[in-house]
Amino acid sequence: MTKKLEKFSYAKSGVDIKQEEKAVKALVEKIKHVRKGFGQPILMGHYASIVDFGTFGVAITTDGVGSKIMVAEALNKFDTIGIDCVAMNVNDIVAVGAEPIAMVDYIAAEKPDERIMAEIAKGLEEGCRMANITLVGGETATLPDMVKGFDLAGTAIGFVEKDKVITGEKIESGDVIFGLPSSGIHSNGLTLARKVVEKAGLSYTDEFENGKTIGEELLTPTRIYIEVLDVIRNYEVHGMAHITGGGLLNLKRLKKAKFVISNPLPPQKIFKFIQELGNVDDDEMYRTFNMGMGFAIIMPEEEAKRLEKSGIEGRIVGYVEEGEGVYLSDLRIDL
Repeated sequence: MTKKLEKFSYAKSGVDIKQEEKAVKALVEKIKHVRKGFGQPILMGHYASIVDFGTFGVAITTDGVGSKIMVAEALNKFDTIGIDCVAMNVNDIVAVGAEPIAMVDYIAAEKPDERIMAEIAKGLEEGCRMANITLVGGETATLPDMVKGFDLAGTAIGFVEKDKVITGEKIESGDVIFGLPSSGIHSNGLTLARKVVEKAGLSYTDEFENGKTIGEELLTPTRIYIEVLDVIRNYEVHGMAHITGGGLLNLKRLKKAKFVISNPLPPQKIFKFIQELGNVDDDEMYRTFNMGMGFAIIMPEEEAKRLEKSGIEGRIVGYVEEGEGVYLSDLRIDL
C-alpha cells in the first residue's frame, strides 16, 4: 500500500542545489593557478573544459553515476550503469562541440567482487561502443573504511578545432531551442526519485508497467547523444546544453539570456509517477529532472526547421529572447 506524501522536493530528499552551488564556489575560489604556454586552458567551467594543443583543443570532463548505483544494488543488477558512466562524460564533451575519443574510469569499492566488476564492464564496453571511444585505463580502489558498496565515475577527453568550440556566446535573441528526447531519468535526480519511492512504502521490485519493475525503469541507461556531432558539422549551432542535474537550469550555463521552453517534449511516465507519488511541484520537477529532454541545441530558427525535416528525433521546444532566466512558458523556474 502506498503512502500519500506531503509536498516533496530535492532539498527535502537531501540534495540542496543552491547549497551545492555555494560549496562548489568555495572550492573554485581557492584554486587560482593556471598553466602558461602550451596546454593552457582556453575554456574553463563549462560542460567540459578545453586546453590548448596548437591547432586543436583537448576537451576534458569528469562525472559519475551517482545514487543510481543504489538502485542497481537493490536489484543486484549492474550491467547498465557503465553506460551511464560513459554517457554522463561523453555528452558533456559533445556539448562544447568536441568529439570524444577516450576515457578512464574509477571504481571505489568496499570490497572487490568479481561478478559485479564483470557486470560493470559490460556497460562500460557498450557505452564506449555507442560513443566510439576507447576506455584506455582506470583505477580501482578498495576502501572498506570509507565506502559502503561502491562508486563509479570516469573522466573523458575529446578534441575540437579551436575555431569550432561552441560555448553559447553566439546565442542571440530570436534563436530557438531544439530539444532531443531523453531515454528516461538518466543519471540525475535519483536521490529524489529513490526517497519518493521508499517513503511511499514501495519496493524497486514492484511493477511499474508492462511487466517492468520500478527499479528496472529507473535503471534505463542514459542516452548518448553522439549524433549531435553530425548536427554541428552540418548546421549552424550557437550553443548546446546537456540536461543533467538541475534540469532546465543547465541552460543558464550558456549565456545570460532569457530561455523560454514554450512547447516541452512529453516527459516519460516515470516522471509523472514520481511527481504524483511525491506530490512534487512542476517547477521543482523541471529544476531537478530532464523531464523528457536530455539535450538541447540552440540555433537560428531557419536551421532548426531544416533540422526538423532531417528526420532526427526531436523538435523545437522553445526560444531565446532579451532578458534573463529560464522559463517554462510563463513560469520562471530559476528562482
